[in-house]
Amino acid sequence: MGGYREHTLDGASPLELVTALYDGIIRFLYEAIAAVERSDTEGRRIAVKRALDIIIHLQARLRMDVGGRPAQALSEFYASIFAVILQASQSASIEKFAHAVDCVRNVRDAWREVERNPGPQSGTDTIGAVTAPRADHRIDQWGDSVSGSSWTA
Repeated sequence: MGGYREHTLDGASPLELVTALYDGIIRFLYEAIAAVERSDTEGRRIAVKRALDIIIHLQARLRMDVGGRPAQALSEFYASIFAVILQASQSASIEKFAHAVDCVRNVRDAWREVERNPGPQSGTDTIGAVTAPRADHRIDQWGDSVSGSSWTA
């Protein structure tokens, strides 16, 4: 199974790889929702761990030294969405998982927009560089939007 996916990502641009990682987070969050629906605690935990592993991977690869403000916004987003997913898992909340899916999808869509309309930094392969999406809103500690709900590139 993994072999096919690996081959489809061969030769992918850095932005395509990032959006694939976001797609993975979304897929695992949907798996967590399905596990909650069937009262499968172990399945929920496995799906959540996989989603969180991707978030940790993305966070670890941010280049704060070159990314500036967009990298800081992504770092805050990753920390916030990590907390939201943990809360969703602890309370087995389909609604909180769905909220997390919406937030991740918004940022993924911003990355796709960057991919379609690269700016002057388009040659960079640094996650968190100037071309990274930036947050127009924050998620508070309970997973609620504090202001606005759009993410822009």
